[in-house]
Amino acid sequence: MRIAVFGAGAVGGHIAAKLGARGHEVSVVGRGAHFQAMRERGVTLIHGAETIHARVRTADPGVQDLVFVTLKANALRAFALQGGGLVGRHTGVVFAQNGIPWWYAIGLAADRPKPPALARLDPGIRFLDQKQIIGCVVYSANMVREPGVIVNNVPGNNMLVVGHADDSDSVEIRALRALLTEAGLHSPPTDDIRAAVWGKLVQNLSTAALCTLTGATVKEVREDARLAELARRLAAEGRDIARAHGVDPDRAPARPSGGQSSGAISHKPSLLQDYELGRPMEVDALLVAVLEFARAARVAGPTLETIVPLVVHKAAAKGLYED
Repeated sequence: MRIAVFGAGAVGGHIAAKLGARGHEVSVVGRGAHFQAMRERGVTLIHGAETIHARVRTADPGVQDLVFVTLKANALRAFALQGGGLVGRHTGVVFAQNGIPWWYAIGLAADRPKPPALARLDPGIRFLDQKQIIGCVVYSANMVREPGVIVNNVPGNNMLVVGHADDSDSVEIRALRALLTEAGLHSPPTDDIRAAVWGKLVQNLSTAALCTLTGATVKEVREDARLAELARRLAAEGRDIARAHGVDPDRAPARPSGGQSSGAISHKPSLLQDYELGRPMEVDALLVAVLEFARAARVAGPTLETIVPLVVHKAAAKGLYED
């Protein structure tokens, strides 16, 4: 298949390496030293004891069969401006982002409560039909060790949960899950992509905000009794908010090892990594939007109401978030 990865950083590079190694014609769209290294040498994935290498295309890829958009939520405007040339009438576009996705209200079942206005998350993508929009929740811990080289911290325990925005079944979505699973990216079936969205989000709520405020790893937060209690409260509030919007986050598919946790607890969440590296932060999708969902459903979230403004202030003070 002709597959493009738009925003081939740590997660996108992992996907590109796995699919390229399976013989697919993979193109990557990126920038900076990491992109230049992939242009010159291809992409290398350190996957436990295994090293996976794939050559990738980097110039004028044209219309694709599949496009994986692996930009962070706050960078999606780049795809809106530059991605149209990759997309034909039958191209599936897989949006792999953390947090509340921009497409959340599209195809939402009529029996579910109306979500809050999500204008702050809308990147302005206007060239896709509803059926082309595929949600993707990534359960994987990766880092760029050096330009062109990605390290996966959970070999054998990676998972990509995909589904149409309206949760419909199709030949195309079944084929996508098979393609990913064949490439070593476990992709189980689901009839509710938003359960996976909220399942991952509950995890992020319980760690990302606290790690960002403290500079601690996930392990350090969990081993500190007071922080661990705050994490528990944040996760509980996240579950209450999801359920008030008709979604049970506990229905999210399980990783190959069971459960939804990566097991890589000594790492720093991407929100903290972005803060430390001075990169724009996904505060809206991961935190602010969750509060808006709580208020729309009139669900109390006292811990979130305290923690989120602290993260917002810290990110804005460094110029990494604009409210």
